[in-house]
Amino acid sequence: MSDRPRVPGSAADTAPERGIPPGGYLEPIRAAGAVLWRGGPGAREVALVHRPERADWTLPKGKVKNREHVLGAAVRETAEETGLLPVLGRRLPPQRYLKDGWPKQVEWWAATARGESRFEPGDEVDALEWLPVDRARDRLTYGSDAEVLDEFAAGPAETVPLVLLRHASAGSKGGRDGDDLLRPLDAEGRGDADALARVLPALGTLRVVSSEAARCVETMTPYSAANCAPMRTERAFTADSAQAGTTVDAEAARAALDALIDEGVPTAVCTHGELVSGLVRAALGRLDAPVPQQLSLRKGAFWVLHLSCADGRLAAMERHSARV
Repeated sequence: MSDRPRVPGSAADTAPERGIPPGGYLEPIRAAGAVLWRGGPGAREVALVHRPERADWTLPKGKVKNREHVLGAAVRETAEETGLLPVLGRRLPPQRYLKDGWPKQVEWWAATARGESRFEPGDEVDALEWLPVDRARDRLTYGSDAEVLDEFAAGPAETVPLVLLRHASAGSKGGRDGDDLLRPLDAEGRGDADALARVLPALGTLRVVSSEAARCVETMTPYSAANCAPMRTERAFTADSAQAGTTVDAEAARAALDALIDEGVPTAVCTHGELVSGLVRAALGRLDAPVPQQLSLRKGAFWVLHLSCADGRLAAMERHSARV
């Protein structure tokens, strides 16, 4: 049950009742937000926003729009309410509660800001304050927001993302003659590549390391071009189907991934279905982290491993598709 107080006369208080879909299943309201932080250990502050309509202090968040990627929603809502463009870091546990009898799920991330603040008071948010974590907790109106702040404070604030992607759709292996490494993306794959160019910036600027296969390079080219992200190919991440069957060198791929992890640079690796699950498993094994039961990815989907800058351990992980 929600611990959020009802504010008489607010939008939530006067909202019309929703109908129940066939079968009685209530599709949850989806929202996304961020704990936007700045400063070093011992001097860390987080951003709170004041909403005049509800007379409350909250963490920045808002509803996910129809067909909007949740990563994009977290960035958009945080930017709209604070005037700061966030870079999403460690994923925090989601919240689930009832709002006016309807289930709501809020996805949360720790985040830092890039660029200067462009906050302007408005009807929706009229004040932005940076407060130390303990004072921010006392200022928050809702216990649910305080729980999010506690989760943030309990883990590493500074993390670096390692993104492991499976290339987007490129038709079938047997659908064309010639060198399979030259097989390009199909129309669906090009759409996913364009979507990734919009979604991945939520994680900041990532250096791109791709399989030598055209379908992998083409998957990441729109992102690299749009974000001035450096990109190179790596033979070890390449699956070669030129001969009967598909040839991969799993040991070389793991060694190449280990080297990237050691460098501690925000990185996106684009590879093949034959390799990606094994790479995720190997990375988690190296990090002494639990391994999810299902590691495989659909084409165009990706894992994000958030690695602590303090000790290199896994701080969080999440899986996403390119498009909703």
